[in-house]
Amino acid sequence: MSTQRIYYRAVAPHTFKAMLGLEQALGETLLERSLHELVKIRASQLNGCAYCVDLHSADALKAGETARRIFALPTWEETPFFSARERAALAWTETLTLVAERHAPDELYKEVAEHFSERELAELTFAIATINAWNRLGVGFALQPE
Repeated sequence: MSTQRIYYRAVAPHTFKAMLGLEQALGETLLERSLHELVKIRASQLNGCAYCVDLHSADALKAGETARRIFALPTWEETPFFSARERAALAWTETLTLVAERHAPDELYKEVAEHFSERELAELTFAIATINAWNRLGVGFALQPE
């Protein structure tokens, strides 16, 4: 386990403020809050960001998500706990988080688009991009859950 490297919020407040602005804008998303948190948790699991997994698991519980579904996220494809819409969002999350390996194929995009309006799909993609950016800050600067 590494110790935190720098306090990036303090040394780069202008860019941190911009990231917070994006996060604030996502607070007005049409996506269900629990779905948004599941996306954040799953991307954070894939990226190995312990800080974000801890933070967003707690946020998901506060939003009414169940512990059982949170625990099942690493094996979401193998469980009956998620709706078709949630499965599409989780597949899109994994694909974009691992974009260098998966390249966002057309067939997956079409499947995801069946479950989300254009605005929701854009917001889902922004949510995935944003949590991946936060994960890179968390992993890169060795943030630890409190």
